[in-house]
Amino acid sequence: MEITRRTLLQAGALLAATPAARPAPSDRIAVGVIGTGARGQELMDALQQHPQAEIVALVDAYKGRLDRALSRVKGGADRARIYPTHRELLAEKSIDAVVVAIPDHLHKAVVVDALRAGKDVYCEKPLTYTAAEGLEIIAAAAAGRRIVQVGSQGPSSDPERKAKEMIRAGKLGRITMIRAAYNRNTASGAWIYPIPPDASPENVNWAMFQGAASNRPFSLERFFRWRCYQEYSGGIATDLFVHLCTAINFLMDAKMPARVVAMGELYRWKESRDVPDTLNAILEYPEGFTVNLSSSFNNELNAEAGFQVLGTEGSITIGGDGLAFYPENAVEDNRWIVDAWAQPLEDAYYKDPKVIAAEVEPAKRPRKPPVRFKDEGPEPTVAHFGHFFDSVRSRQPYWENEVAGHHAAACAHMINLSAQERRVVAWDFAKDLIAAHATI
Repeated sequence: MEITRRTLLQAGALLAATPAARPAPSDRIAVGVIGTGARGQELMDALQQHPQAEIVALVDAYKGRLDRALSRVKGGADRARIYPTHRELLAEKSIDAVVVAIPDHLHKAVVVDALRAGKDVYCEKPLTYTAAEGLEIIAAAAAGRRIVQVGSQGPSSDPERKAKEMIRAGKLGRITMIRAAYNRNTASGAWIYPIPPDASPENVNWAMFQGAASNRPFSLERFFRWRCYQEYSGGIATDLFVHLCTAINFLMDAKMPARVVAMGELYRWKESRDVPDTLNAILEYPEGFTVNLSSSFNNELNAEAGFQVLGTEGSITIGGDGLAFYPENAVEDNRWIVDAWAQPLEDAYYKDPKVIAAEVEPAKRPRKPPVRFKDEGPEPTVAHFGHFFDSVRSRQPYWENEVAGHHAAACAHMINLSAQERRVVAWDFAKDLIAAHATI
C-alpha cells in the first residue's frame, strides 16, 4: 500500500466528518489481549492494576500460554473468553481496546486490522517490522480516529520525565552527545529461552505465528526464540535500541536522526540465531547532537546505568533505581603551557584579572557533587497504561502515539540497514521514510 500526502489529507477530511466513538466516563474499558507470552502476561498484570479496565478476551498461538494467562485474568473464565484468532476477537463489538504483544513481523497486520475494526490499540515496541509499515498504521489510525500507544514505557517513568524537565530548563547547557548501552551476558539475555516441554504441533498454531513470513517447516526454536531470527525481528535494534531511541526523541524533542552508521556481528550466541549479538551505532540528529548506541551480549558492564546525556553545564545518567545529575566541574588550566614561557611572562599571565577569574579562583572552589533522584513513582508499565486509558477516555493521544512509535522503530530499522549494507543510511524527512541513498 502506498501512503501519500493526498492519502493522509483524505484521512484528515474523513476525521472531520466522522464523530469518534468513546466510552462514557462511568464505563469500564473492555480490553482484548492479543499475544499472551512472557511480555504479554507482564502487560496483563500491569493493566489489571487500573480498575477502569477489564480483560475480556485472549488470543495466542500456544495453548499453554493461554491457559496460564486465563488464570491471571481477574474473574478467570467467568470474565474473559479465549478466541481462536485475532479476527474473531476484533469482531466482538463490546471490546473497546486491544493490547498487541506478538512477534514484530505480525504487528502491522494486526494493528491495522484492530484500527479498522474500531478498536484503540496499545502495541508493544517496536511498532513496526519495516519503516514503511509506520505510514500505513498512521493512515489507519487517522481514518478511524483511533488511539494508538506504543509500549516503550520509559517516557512514563519518573526518571525520564524528570530528565526532560531538567533538559528543558537548561540545567545541562548545550547537549551535543548522548551515550546509551544495553549489555547482557546470559543465554536468556540473548533470547535463547527455554522451550516448554509440552509444546508440539498439537498445541502450537504454526500458521498463526508465521503470518506473511516465509512458509518454513514447524520449528519450536523459531516459535519461542523468534527474536533471534531476521524473519520475525530486528534483533538488538528493535528489541533494545528502540527503547533508547524512544527516550532520546522524548527527552530532546527530536524527530529522527538525519544519518545513521552502524556495525553488527554475531560472535558468540550462535545457537538458534541469525541476528548479531553485538551492535554499535552512531546517529546524527539535525537538532544538533550525536548519539552513540552500543549493545553486547558478551559482557554486562553498564547494564544498569548505561544512558548518559552530556551537556556543557552538566550530565544526566538514567538507570538502576533512578537518575543522577552531575554538574560540570571544568576549570581552565594552562599551567603546563605557561610553565614553558619566560618567567616574567608567566608571572604577568597569572596577574591578569581575566586569568585570575577564569583559572585561579575556580581552581580553589570545591567540586560540585552529583545530585541523585530516586525513582519513587509507579512501575513504568503501570504508569504507561494509565496514559493509554486516559487517552481512550479523553480521545487525546499520549506523546508515544503512532507517529512517535513509527519514528522510534524506524531509527532501529535504519541501524539494521546500515549494519547489513555497510553504508551510511539517511532519513528522508519529506517522505517520512528511509532515504534510498545517503551521502557522507
